[in-house]
This record gives sequence, structure tokens and C-alpha cells, in this order.
Amino acid sequence: MKKAGKFLGRIGIGALIIAILLGAGGTFYIKSYLPGTVAEKSFPQIDGEIKVEGLDGAVDVYRDKMGIPHIYASSLHDIYFGQGYVHAQDRFWQMDAWRHIGSGRLSEMFGEGQAETDAFLRTLGWRVTAEKEWENLGPESRAILLAYTDGVNAYLKDHDSEAVSLEYAILGLLSPDYKIEPWEPVHSLTWGKAMAWDLRGNMGEEIERAVLLKTFTPEQVAELYPPYPGDHPVIVNNIGEGTSATRPNQNASAFDVPNKTLAALEHNASLLDPALGPVGDGIGSNSWAVSGELTDTGMPLLANDPHLGIQMPSIWHQVALHCLPQNDECPLEVAGFSFAGVPGIIIGHNDKIAWGFTNVGPDVMDLFIEKVNPENPNQYEVNGEWVDFETREETINIVGGEPTTITVRLTRHGPVISDTYGPLKDKGAEGDTEFEAFKDRAGIDLPEQYVIALAWTALTPSTPFEAIWGFDKAQNWDEFRTAASNFHVPAQNLLYADIEGNIGYQMPGDVPIRKNGDGRLPVPGWTDEYEWTGFIPFEELPYTFNPAEGYIATANNQVPPGDYPYMITYDWDYGYRANRIVEMIKSAPGKIDIAYIQGMHGDSFNGSAPAIVPVLNSLALDPQLASVRDEYLADWDYQNRADSQQAAMYERFWWHLLQNTFNDDLPERYQTSGGSRWFEVTRNIINQMDSFWWDDKSTPEQVETRDDIFAASFAETISELEKDFGKDPAKWPAWGDLHTATFENGTLGKSGVGPIESLFNRGPFSTGGGQSIVNATGWDVGVSFEVDWLPSMRMIVDLGNLNNSVTVHTTGESGHAYHKHYADMSPLWAGVKYYPMWWEQDSIIEDAEGHLKLTP
Repeated sequence: MKKAGKFLGRIGIGALIIAILLGAGGTFYIKSYLPGTVAEKSFPQIDGEIKVEGLDGAVDVYRDKMGIPHIYASSLHDIYFGQGYVHAQDRFWQMDAWRHIGSGRLSEMFGEGQAETDAFLRTLGWRVTAEKEWENLGPESRAILLAYTDGVNAYLKDHDSEAVSLEYAILGLLSPDYKIEPWEPVHSLTWGKAMAWDLRGNMGEEIERAVLLKTFTPEQVAELYPPYPGDHPVIVNNIGEGTSATRPNQNASAFDVPNKTLAALEHNASLLDPALGPVGDGIGSNSWAVSGELTDTGMPLLANDPHLGIQMPSIWHQVALHCLPQNDECPLEVAGFSFAGVPGIIIGHNDKIAWGFTNVGPDVMDLFIEKVNPENPNQYEVNGEWVDFETREETINIVGGEPTTITVRLTRHGPVISDTYGPLKDKGAEGDTEFEAFKDRAGIDLPEQYVIALAWTALTPSTPFEAIWGFDKAQNWDEFRTAASNFHVPAQNLLYADIEGNIGYQMPGDVPIRKNGDGRLPVPGWTDEYEWTGFIPFEELPYTFNPAEGYIATANNQVPPGDYPYMITYDWDYGYRANRIVEMIKSAPGKIDIAYIQGMHGDSFNGSAPAIVPVLNSLALDPQLASVRDEYLADWDYQNRADSQQAAMYERFWWHLLQNTFNDDLPERYQTSGGSRWFEVTRNIINQMDSFWWDDKSTPEQVETRDDIFAASFAETISELEKDFGKDPAKWPAWGDLHTATFENGTLGKSGVGPIESLFNRGPFSTGGGQSIVNATGWDVGVSFEVDWLPSMRMIVDLGNLNNSVTVHTTGESGHAYHKHYADMSPLWAGVKYYPMWWEQDSIIEDAEGHLKLTP
């Protein structure tokens, strides 16, 4: 029941309602009445005519066989109005949940169980920042948001409660006082902050390094965070002229911040995981563009598959926006993927260019240790003087409960994130025995009282959506780059191709230049020694246009070459996916076509296996173990296909190998979960037979070597398989039997109440792929083989014939449970199959299952 309370409001209310729902009448209500009579109330009208206040002219919405809307109108106002209306038709519950996340108001929907999360969100101040962004927007951007907002509210005017979405029928039982509010432009802007947090970079690594340095030597920590491998590709090989800056002094002091403080920071950051998904090695994406020199059409092909947390419905809402006629006043003609709640197309193509995103992951977050005045806790030190914290009061309204008020403290660097909640007071106060123990250790120079403040570029007013609206109408590379200069955070690898045959790449974003330090550890905030002195100038950020190789590949790998003069981050993905993508482009048997790129999307080559399997195969094992190994792994092609027993055996062995090698050394909360970093760490020590990490610290009477750990891990693997599936290896599972994707509604689908979850969740679906594989279906060692990160969509744009482009996303276009387009894409996605990404109006009309006309 406590688990159910996480998103079901106050536990008392939840317990009463759940008891009713689990009775005989409740079971009928959930299994029969809700999926039928109630669910259908929310299904959108897709045919006929609806008169709507606020339009200048008619809007035509054609929905193709996958339910994807293609919107035609004669003015930009009506285009964005129509998109707002359609988003509300298909996904308003998702929009409503997202705006409550962005504003720190989840408690108003789900009760006191979300109050702590709201407190942290209010501390970060996403809504405050978004309101400043709204004030700073120019008239064109304001007009886009206002038109979109009017469209959303036009739909809400005639729809309420379960007529908007089935979830409101459940919410009405759990939070009967909840009322759907009108949409506001600032709600769209807050989602930019949520995405920036989702793609935030290295704050977790910064905390983890600080913890590990308490136990390990700097050299050992460096082994756990190795440099980017020299045999893996970077995105931009030649930066060009004009980069004359020098690196800052990298020698930051390693302050021994007590574990209690670091645990508080981690706890606060983790509060957003249930709503936005945890940060992990799977976050990222793949994209590549190949020039016409390499393709069968003589024109570029562009591919993209962003990797995000698994969820229901899909994070993406596919849509096309067409001005008809297209002219200077109404120039928009664009198709692709949007966020429900935000106008425009995030990733896709227009009539001249196409673009895709992968995450750069620059280090744009720093933790500053702020010295607090022991005699006045309302002050902190700046260059030898005490200054007052800036403060603001935040009232958190709780549905079914009493409001609570928190005081947010801000320093010159940003909000204080170490003491938002009651138990997390200023660190180092009298009686803090852990602090006293650390204080006496050699080299420690922490203040007696301190807090931790977060400096983060996303808390400076700027919105990525202005750049995106620029991409939507850009007609060439120069216009695309001009729009990219407005993309401040989260920094993305922007891949480009156009119908003139060009391909290009631009890294945008505000990347700090530090006076000292490298962002890898918390630093003192009471002097200017570690201040940000500015950002890398846009013209000196990496880019390339029509490179000699004839292709560009990005997969969260290192962007610039090693001699680039600025520090972007040390925490790149380690390039195993990028290496495989480049390898497949270079080894194509002929000219590359769409079918070949589809095969690349589905490629499941496991980049860890070439280093690991030969060692395992070389060991002298027990004869029975050796027989199984030789039958299954000796000739394995290292592909994690869904039907592969070899992959299932290997991944189970990899699980045990990582745990047996590292978990006896690492603190519990930092034990290995797998991914590209652990691929590289293991590859680096594989030939060090007596490495510190091989020895099992739980057996002090023995010093284990590499071969001991390999043999023990394989023995555990086979023992586990025999225990779970029997002695006959032929009956052991294939990888797809273990590695499945279940799409869960991000709120009620994680309620802990089976009948409610069954209304909204879909799956499991068997999948191939895995961690740091091109088919990037992530999972966590030590947790489960089940998918937790995935390619959230796959898109292939044919710049020679836009109507020939194909795509798929994870669930379906509709956010309405039991609608035919709620999960109709999931089998296609799991099988790496596609449907047409229609562009030409004749094709759209021919394939249409509905034509709705909105009229003034």
C-alpha cells in the first residue's frame, strides 16, 4: 500500500479507494466498465466538422492509418492552434502530468506522496525560470505559444474529466477535488527544463567521484573513470581555425565532503526519477548521415534514434504541419516528432532540410561548497564578506491535505540543493560527528558550516524551443546554424542534411569556461577561484560541413579531437555504439539504401564481447562447464538478437563478472550497473592478471586473479540457469525471453495496484539489443534484464524523396488506453520495423483514416 501511495495521493485516501476497487464490484468496474464505456468517451473525433472559437480560417486534419495527424492551414496562427487542439485530443493527460512536473505541482494531482518531489522542483525553480523566459520572448515566439495555447484550451472548453482521458476517472476517485486548469504558455516552456534535467550531464558522476575518493586512490578512481578510448571515433576530426583559447588550470582541490551530505544531494536528485526516469548509461541517442556519394539514390540519408526512458505513451507525438498555400506569411511545411505540450517539430524534416538530435552531455553543472556564517545562518561568504542568501517562499498545495511552505535559499551560484528538506540541515553543525571525524583528517579544509549550491546553465533564462522553431523553417545550412546559435541547453549533437546533397553537424549550447578546476568534483564557492568566466563562443564550438569521409556519426561519443582547446566534458559515452556505426558504414557491401540503414538500427553487436569471450574461451574449466561454453560461446557472433541463447548466456555471465569483479570494492549505491564505461573499464584491465579489482575482498585468505573471477562467474551463470530452467541447455531462454519491454504509464501505471496498472500498461514485448549496443535497449546489471532505456523512435529521412522516408516510435500515436492507436506501434518497434513517414498530400489523403475540419 505504501508503494501505491507514491502516485496515488494521500495513503489514507488511496487505501480506502483501493480496497473498494479490489472488491468484486471494483474488479468489474476496472476490467469491464472503464475499458469500454468510459475509455471511449475520450477517443478523439477524427471526421466531420467542429466549429471552434479563435481560428482565422479553416484547419484540415488528416489522420493516416497510424493515426498520425497532418495539419493544413493558411496561417501560422491556425497551424499552431490546430497542433494545440490535436495534442489535447491525443495526449492531454500526459501534458497535464508534465506541466505539474515542470512547475513542481505534482502534489496537486497525486497528494502528499509527491510533496518532497515538489519541494525539490520548487528549489530548482523551473517555473520561475520559465516565467522569465516568457517575459524575454520576442513577438514571433510569443505568437506561436499563444496560438498553441488557444488551441489546447479550445479543446478543453468542450471536454472535462474522463472525456479528456481515462486517467481522470481514476484520479477522480483518488483526488476528487482535482480540476483541470486551462493551459498557459509558460507550461510549454517548463518542459524545456524537464528535458534539460533528463539530459543533464555529470552531476551524478561528480558526487560519485567525491565518494569514491574517500576509499580509493586517485589512480584507482581514474581506472573507474578511464579516458575516452583512442581507438574509437570522435564526431568532428578537424575543428578548423580560430580556436586559440587555452585550457583552464585543472588542479581543483579534492574536498572531502562527508557522505551524509553527498547522500542528501543524491536523494534530492533521485526524487525526479519516478517522473522523468533515472539518468543512466543508456541515455543518449544515435544519429548518422551519409552523403549521396555513398547512397543508392545519390542523395543523403539521415537516421536518428533518440534513447530515452521507457514510458507509456511515447514521449513523442508525431505530426506534420503544412501551410497551404506556402508563402512568406505562412512558410511552414514540416513533419516529424513533437512533444505533447510544445508547439512545433523537435526532430524531423521540412521541405528543404532534415535534422536529428543526440545528447552531447557537456559538463554544465557544478556543485559549489558555500561557507555559512556560524553566527548567522542566513548569510554565506563571498570573498571574505558575509552576504545574505537570496530567499523565496514556495507554497505547495496538496490535494486532500494542508498546504506546506518551504523557503528556498539561493547563492550567487544557484539554489542550495543540500538542505531543501527538514532532516537535511546545514552540514558541519555542532554535533555532526561524521563532519568532526573528517575535519581532523589530513588535507581537509571544509568550513565548519556549509551548504551545497548548484550552478546549472538551464537555470539561466533561455528556451531551446526558439531554436527548434528556427529549424522548422530553415531552408539551408546557414539558416540552420543561425537557429542553432539559440540552442543553449540541453546541448545536442545537431545532425543535418538537405535536398541539395549537403550533410553537416553542429554542436550548440552554453558550455562553461572555468577559471580553475574541471567540473569533476565539488569546489569552494566562497572565493572566485573556481568561477565560470564565460561560455565557449558559438563560432568555436565543433562543427563540420560535407566532411571528406562522406558521413557523420554521433552516438554521445567524444565530439572534438584531442587537441581541442576547450573542456566540454570528461564524461563522454565511451564510443562503442559510435564505433559500430562507423564500422557498418565503412563495410557496407555496396551503395547504402534505406533497408541497410534499417539493419543498422537493429544491429545488436555487443561491443564488450570481443574482449571478454576470448578470455573465457581460453580457460581450463570443469569439463561439464567447458562443454556448455564451447557449444554456446565458441562460435557466437556477438549479436544480442532476441532469439539468441548465446546472448542470454553471455549477458548473465557479464552480470556476474561485473559484480564479482567490482562490487566487493565499491560502496553499495555505486555498484556497477553495466554500460559503456564498464565495457571500457573491463577492457582496460583484461590483460592485467593481478589487477587490484580482480581480488575478492570477501576472501582475505586468498588473492584471486582474473582467471579465478572469470571461472567463478561462469560457474555461477550455469548454476543459475540450471536452477531456474533445468539441466537441459536446449530449454534455456533466448535473450528476448529475458530482455523484454513493458511500457508503463508514468503515473497511474506505476501505482502498485495491479488492476489499475493493467488499464494503462502494455507488454511485455521481446526485444534484442542491450546496453551500449546500436539497438540500444538498456537494462541494469544487478537489477533486471528488463528494458529501462530504449530507442524512443527510429527515423530515416530520404533527402532524394521525402515521401520515401520511414519511421516508428515505441507505443502509438494515441495516449488513450484501449484506443486502436494506443500501442499498435509497439510490435513494429520491437521488431525494428517501420511505416511510411508520408509527406506528399496525395499520399496522405490516400492513406487517411479520418479527415477533421476545424472551422471558425
